[in-house]
Amino acid sequence: MNISIIGLGKLGSPMQAVMAHKGHKVVGVDLNPQTVAAINSGRAAVKEPHLQEMIDGSRERISATHSYEEAVLATDVTMIMVPTPSGPDGRFLMTYVMSAAEQIGAALRKKAQWHLVVLSSTVMPGSTGGTLLPALEEFTGKKCGQGFGLCYNPEFIALGNVVHDMLNPDMILIGESDERSGAILEKFYQGVCESNPRIKRMNFVNAELTKLSVNTFVTTRISYANMLAQVCETIPGADVDVVTSAIGCDTRIGQKYLKGALGYGGPCFPRDNVAFSALARTNGAPALLAEATDQLNRRQVPRLGAMILAKLPEGGTAGVLGLSYKPDTGVIEESQGVALAKYLLQAGARVVVYDPDAMENAREQLQGRVTFASGPAECARQSDVLAITTPWPEFKKLTPQDFKRAAGKAVVLDCWRVLPRDKFEGVVEYLTLGYGPVPKADMALAAEGD
Repeated sequence: MNISIIGLGKLGSPMQAVMAHKGHKVVGVDLNPQTVAAINSGRAAVKEPHLQEMIDGSRERISATHSYEEAVLATDVTMIMVPTPSGPDGRFLMTYVMSAAEQIGAALRKKAQWHLVVLSSTVMPGSTGGTLLPALEEFTGKKCGQGFGLCYNPEFIALGNVVHDMLNPDMILIGESDERSGAILEKFYQGVCESNPRIKRMNFVNAELTKLSVNTFVTTRISYANMLAQVCETIPGADVDVVTSAIGCDTRIGQKYLKGALGYGGPCFPRDNVAFSALARTNGAPALLAEATDQLNRRQVPRLGAMILAKLPEGGTAGVLGLSYKPDTGVIEESQGVALAKYLLQAGARVVVYDPDAMENAREQLQGRVTFASGPAECARQSDVLAITTPWPEFKKLTPQDFKRAAGKAVVLDCWRVLPRDKFEGVVEYLTLGYGPVPKADMALAAEGD
């Protein structure tokens, strides 16, 4: 199949490579000349694991252009993967989608053959059928379902795992204008996906609601685990990892996203939760659970910052290991590590930071205000109190020797339990989230042993 993709950013570029890898000829459209030049020269336009190797194996089926008309006229399906930024009230804006629709429509007006348009950007419920569909009919001069088809088909992926997630999704979600459009897209994904996912076809509104609901539900799980961690910290002998491991055995609950640690971040989870809340309020059905989830998430950085400041000696340095919002990506949108560094700076602390992949992205926000360490060991050596805020595998290589100092013990706040407690206790003051104080009986036994 010949496919065109509008928008070659963090998701559009991997989508192009994955589809080309599966044998489809894929033309990408982007207004950024550097992006188009990179793709046409065989280079990945964004940084994502396994993307470059997938491009290398599919070079003859991958191209890019600035011209919507060239791409649409040469293909059978056009997928829209442009940003839908959040407005002042948290609702997603259709500005870029509508701009793309106008260009796609103008090209389709010149095309005699039936064409499928697929919207993959996250939008508010009612947008695909209520805004995009009538606009395409106006711009094309054709009737949806006759001259062209329309589907809403958002992705469920995580940056740092985009290639894997696109090949191995749990579910393919299709909102369809008509049976023909949905059937074509279903057959297409049956040939692309390697995980034999469940394919759910429905109308536009239900698909739009499903996309928002999935991410809102996941954020609720994350915030529940973080709430539980905070409760555990008040109870002697409590351990959030022990508790979540047990409750996750219940098939009604499961293990995923049940790690009591820091708040969620990134370009999707925070804003999707806010958008869902905004939708519910507008419709007179407040999403109180989603609002509480967001409030609890916003409390995580101040909570962590207060813990660090309480341990920080006068004139001391606080370290932040992890600036990306998750491992295997350099993205810092809504990053807990970056937010923590800013919180500590505002409190007047000296701050040193390190991240394997997000240093350059963080410089614009933190330049001249923090010290950028050359590696995790250097960050540890410079820190009186060190917080591990992103569970990068590289941080597991830290040793107790990296924390030894001439006077006093360094404090390590291991938010994700990356380091082995038994190797670091005694060398540092080892703290973690979700772990209650040692029971008095155990303290007494330890004292007797001494």
